[in-house]
Amino acid sequence: MTHPTFTDNDLWNDDLAPTTAAQRTWRWYHFAALWVGMVMCIPAYTLSASLVEAGMSGWQAVLTVFLANAIVLVPMLLIGHAGAKYGIPYAVLARTSFGTKGAKLPALMRAIVACGWYGIQTWFGGSMIYTLLGVMNGAPIGGEPLGWLGINLAQLACFLAFWAIQLYFVVHGMESIRQLETWTAPLKIAICFVLLWWVHRQVGGDGFGPLLEQRSQFVPGGPKEGQFWSTFWPSLTAMIGFWATLALNIPDFTRFAKSQRDQVIGQTVGLPLPMGLLAALAVIVTSATVVLYGKALWDPVDLASRMTGIAVLVALIVLLVDTVSVNLAANLVGPAYDFSALAPRRISYRTGGYITAGLALLMMPWKILESTQNYIMTWLVGYSALLGPIAGVLVVDYYLVRKTALDVDQLYRHDGIYSYGDGWNKAALAAFVLGVLPNIPGFLNAAFPASFPDVGDVFKTIYTYAWFVGVAIAAVVYGLMMKGRGAH
Repeated sequence: MTHPTFTDNDLWNDDLAPTTAAQRTWRWYHFAALWVGMVMCIPAYTLSASLVEAGMSGWQAVLTVFLANAIVLVPMLLIGHAGAKYGIPYAVLARTSFGTKGAKLPALMRAIVACGWYGIQTWFGGSMIYTLLGVMNGAPIGGEPLGWLGINLAQLACFLAFWAIQLYFVVHGMESIRQLETWTAPLKIAICFVLLWWVHRQVGGDGFGPLLEQRSQFVPGGPKEGQFWSTFWPSLTAMIGFWATLALNIPDFTRFAKSQRDQVIGQTVGLPLPMGLLAALAVIVTSATVVLYGKALWDPVDLASRMTGIAVLVALIVLLVDTVSVNLAANLVGPAYDFSALAPRRISYRTGGYITAGLALLMMPWKILESTQNYIMTWLVGYSALLGPIAGVLVVDYYLVRKTALDVDQLYRHDGIYSYGDGWNKAALAAFVLGVLPNIPGFLNAAFPASFPDVGDVFKTIYTYAWFVGVAIAAVVYGLMMKGRGAH
C-alpha cells in the first residue's frame, strides 16, 4: 500500500497516512504486551478493589471486571479490524461515517477524555514521587494546601516533575513508546508475583483469608441486602467506560499489525484475562493488608510506602515505570493522532502530544479523584455516555454499510465519496446526538446533585447503563438513516 500524493489536500498528513507493508511488522505478542502493559496500572488496580469496598465479595468483583472487559473487547476487535486491514488510524476511520470534516467531532471527544486520563495517570506518578521523597525524608513533605488548587506545593512540584519526565517520550515519538511497552510488560507480570510472594511471606498462608472469605454485603441479612443489581450495573458500566476510549482509537495500534490474526489473538489474550487476574491480585493483596495493618489498603502507592528498607525504593520505582508506560501507550498515542486530524497541515503527531500534555495540566486531575462519586459516576460513566454512541456509529458503518470495503484514497480527498457534499454526514451527527441525549439528565444529577436534585428515577436508571444506551440508540438510528446507501 502506498501513500496518496495529493499536494493540495490539507487533510493529508504523514502521521495519519496508511502504514506501509514494511512498517506493519508487529506480531500478536506485541499487542498482548501492549495490553498487559496498559492493564497492569494503578487506576485498574484501585478500580477493581473498590468493588469489594462497594459491597461485593472478592469473587463477585473479579467476575464483574472480567465480564466488563470481555464485553468491551467486542467493539475493540470490530473497530480494530479496519486498522489492521487498511493501516489507518481512528481519526481517519471516523471520516467514513462522520465525513471528512465531521470526523473532527469524534476525534475531539476522544482526545479530551484521553487528556483527562493522561492527567490522572500523571497525578498518580507525581504522588509516587511525593511518597518516595516522604519515605526518604522520614516524614511527610509539603505543607498546607494552596488555596483553590487543593494540593500543597510539594505535591504540585512532584506532579510537574513527573509530567516533565514523560515529555521525553512525547519528543521521541511512537517507536519509543512501543519499545517501552514491549520491555515493561513482562516486568509487570513478574512484579505481580513478587508482590504476592511478599505479602505471603509477611502474613503466612492464612493471611489471604479475611477478604477472600468475606461474604457479599448484598445477601439476606447483609448491610446492603437486595442492592446487588443497583451496584452491579453502574459498576459494570464504569468498568466498560474505563476502556471505552481505547475501544474507539484501537486502530491507532492495530494499523501496525501484520494480519487480522495478530490483532485478534493479541487483544483477546492481552485484555480480559490479565484484567481479571489483576482484579484477583488486588483482592488477594488487599486481604493480606487487613492482617498486616488492621485495615484494607486499596491504594498500591500507600501499600508500597509502608514497606521497609530497599523494598520501598524498588516498589515505587517499578510503579513509576509502570505509570509512564501505561500513560503514554493508552493516553498519549490516541489524542496525539486526534489533535493532528483537526488540522493536519499545522498539527503533527508530536505537536498533538504536546497539546495532550498541556491540557492534562489544565484539567487538574486530582479534582476528579477527590471522591469515588466523582471518579466512577461522574468521570467513568459520564464519558462513556459520550463515547458509546461513536462506537455504535463506527461499527454499523464499517460492517453493515461498507461491508468492510473502504476506498483509502478517497479518505484523503475534500470532495471524495466520504465528504457527503459538505464534509459532514448528517446521519452520524443525528445518531450521536440522539445517543447522548437520554444520558444528560442522569449525568447532571451525578455531577451536580445540589443543582439538579429533581431528576427522575427513569433518567437515573438510564444513566447507569450509559454506554449500552448510547451504543444501542446510535447504532439503530445510524443504520436506519444510512439504509440503502451501498458500500460507499
